[in-house]
Amino acid sequence: MNMEIISIAKKEKSIYDPLYKSLEKMISRFAKIENIELFGKDVAKAHTISPEASRKAYTNALNPYLGKDFCVVLHPDGKLVDSFEFSKLLNDKISMKFFIGGAYGFEDDFISKGDAVISLGKLTMSHKIAKVVLLEQIYRGFSINSNHPYHK
Repeated sequence: MNMEIISIAKKEKSIYDPLYKSLEKMISRFAKIENIELFGKDVAKAHTISPEASRKAYTNALNPYLGKDFCVVLHPDGKLVDSFEFSKLLNDKISMKFFIGGAYGFEDDFISKGDAVISLGKLTMSHKIAKVVLLEQIYRGFSINSNHPYHK
């Protein structure tokens, strides 16, 4: 399976990078995963204008990544799922994309284009933490689906 995690984020070194790499290596037994971080001039400029302008800029940046793949939008108002429900999202897919929004979330129009809209919980978290949680749940989901003892 091919997976992409697409987030509105500045490409910068982070203390989380070793954790991302460790989780990506664990996932590589099951899927090829790629992280794509988008934070162009349009997004930066929109952040100086308004939350609405920012959400529109996010949509413009993310829209080209929508397509025939199964698309999962991470959103605080999305469906709360447990690890077993999450693991079912991974079943029978050839390719998947996960979208993590910027500081101001997503436009409703973008959310409606997702095949699934899920929440990682009611707590607000930075995109860096959300990515760690997502990567861990992807590995946990594959472990559940393959009866690997990690998930116990």
